Amino acid sequence: MNFIVQIARNIKQIKENNMEREIKFLPAYDERNNPKGNYGIHGVDLRMYLKGELGTVQFVVYTNWHLPHVQEELLNTSKCDKLSIKCNFEPMPADVGYHSPKPIYEGQEIMSDCCECLGGKPCYYGGSKLYAEKIYKVLVEKGSDEVWKKLEEYYIDIFGKLK
Repeated sequence: MNFIVQIARNIKQIKENNMEREIKFLPAYDERNNPKGNYGIHGVDLRMYLKGELGTVQFVVYTNWHLPHVQEELLNTSKCDKLSIKCNFEPMPADVGYHSPKPIYEGQEIMSDCCECLGGKPCYYGGSKLYAEKIYKVLVEKGSDEVWKKLEEYYIDIFGKLK
C-alpha cells in the first residue's frame, strides 16, 4: 500500500473513533557544549500519540539515529565497546505511557502544569518501558496499524471505553 493511501486510511480511522493519531520525530541533539549546561547527546525519537477526549497515550522509540558528527565520534572512540547500543545505532523501545488531565490513581502527583500532549492542561503521567518492548515487537513484526490498535486498547485500559 502506498504512503498516500495509508495516510488517507489513518485519517478515516481518526474520524470514526473520535481519536487523533499523531506521529512525531523529535530531532537528534548534541548539547554537550551548551552554555547553560551539558545536556548530553541523544538520537531522534519516534513518538506515536493517540489522543482522545479523556487524555493521550504514547509509544516512544529512541531510534539512536545521531547527528553525523556524533555518530562519527561514537564509532571512532574507545568507548564504543562499552556503549554498544549507541555504536550499533539500534533502536530502543523507551516508553508506553499516558498523559491524563486528572489523577488515574489515588495519590498520583502532577507531572506538569502545562502538558503539550493535553493542549497545555496540567498532566498526570504514567508509563512502562517493559510494555514499550512488547509494542516495539508488534511494530517490527506487524507494522503501525497494529501499534495503533494496541494504543487504542491501552487507551481503553487507562481511560475507559471510547465515546
